[in-house]
Amino acid sequence: MKDGKAWVGDEVFDEDAERTGIVHDVKSGVFLLRPPHGGDQWTSSNRDRLTVTTSREQRVKR
Repeated sequence: MKDGKAWVGDEVFDEDAERTGIVHDVKSGVFLLRPPHGGDQWTSSNRDRLTVTTSREQRVKR
């Protein structure tokens, strides 16, 4: 998380896509997400609609 919001490595729920994904990259405010267990990636440009379900730090500890 960065400033309490989703960031690279966080697992999030994308409210617009109604999907769970991991933030893979951020470019010019556009978030690139991928499903936790593979599949097609998608983008989100609305950081406020991404709810962190598992932070990067928590995922690394697993």
